Amino acid sequence: MDSLDRQILSILKQNARKKASDISKEIHLSVSTVIERIRKLEAAGIIESYTVIINEQKTGNDLTALMEVSLDHPRYNDSFTAQIMEHPNIISCYYLTGEFDYLIKISCRSSEHLEQIHKWIKNQNGVRSTKTHFVLRNVKNIYSALPEEGD
Repeated sequence: MDSLDRQILSILKQNARKKASDISKEIHLSVSTVIERIRKLEAAGIIESYTVIINEQKTGNDLTALMEVSLDHPRYNDSFTAQIMEHPNIISCYYLTGEFDYLIKISCRSSEHLEQIHKWIKNQNGVRSTKTHFVLRNVKNIYSALPEEGD
């Protein structure tokens, strides 16, 4: 990956629907070269997918919470993560080092809805404890970072 690939990725991070012809003008490459580089980034797995970022508040999910989850034993990891993958209001899940095993991000309608999700999580096999944090404001959420050149 070189500086041109980084430029293409940076442009696509801002707008994944940007046309290759517009990208080519911006970075001074031919359209076919831009298309070829994007295809190579996709084939290499650097670009995993294209998606839409939804304003959750405008669709009715007014509450975001971060929940730390501890399991009784690592043998519960696979079944816990399988259940987490199926829940539509859990939008991310990270396996951690430290005091808690997982950090999950939840987007839901209300505190009552969060209570239902919390009960559901607590009922999963092996869950020992949870700690929940309400998000007051999203300060920064860029979804992924590009390494600086030379990193």
